Amino acid sequence: MDKQNLNKHISGQFNAELEGVLNQVLVMGGLVEQQLNDAITAIHDQNMDLARQIVANDHRVNALEVQIDEECTRIIAKRQPAASDLRLVLAIIKTITDLERIGDVAKRIGMMLLDNANKKQPPLVSMENMGRRTVRMLHESLDAFARMDVEAAIEVHKEDDKVDREYESIIRELMTFMMEDPRSIPHVLNVLWCARSLERVGDRVQHICEYIIYFVKGKDVRHTSDEDIHSMLD
Repeated sequence: MDKQNLNKHISGQFNAELEGVLNQVLVMGGLVEQQLNDAITAIHDQNMDLARQIVANDHRVNALEVQIDEECTRIIAKRQPAASDLRLVLAIIKTITDLERIGDVAKRIGMMLLDNANKKQPPLVSMENMGRRTVRMLHESLDAFARMDVEAAIEVHKEDDKVDREYESIIRELMTFMMEDPRSIPHVLNVLWCARSLERVGDRVQHICEYIIYFVKGKDVRHTSDEDIHSMLD
């Protein structure tokens, strides 16, 4: 993380604790990014071995969330942080919650693939494109988090509009597929769930960007449009 965005404390141990927990967040983020990327690959390739691996690895994401949350609780109790230090700890707690839920999406995609192995699936090209976009957004948000880069966070925040448009396009494709082959409806509903879950990943990445802004600028920009975010920070 860019150390210029961290306060310097008389206690070198406090600095080390903050750095340590931030590094843990990035480790968790990297694992979640890999899980999500693998889930998109498994969808495209109908790779059941990869799907099983995703499901099996979810416990690592959950364990990291618990570990980081406990460390943040300990820091609050022991150090009683204030001002930007408190904002940082709160941003971390909220970030790992969204990361864990993104990890849950990857796991559930893996489970859906295993439950529907060898069944006819609708075309998934558009969903793969949307999925890859959400993976890029997550990667870029984690990079912005590592540097606490507000401008980068704002740019990633804007990308969710493209995810929303791709999601709407997928819905139209799936509706057409169901009308052409009503027997496919049960399977299409599973794919529809996956598409909706990936659209929500975009929303969760937006949340991470908002936590970055909250820490650096002290402004809560949740439920705020991209245009209004700029005006609030000027």
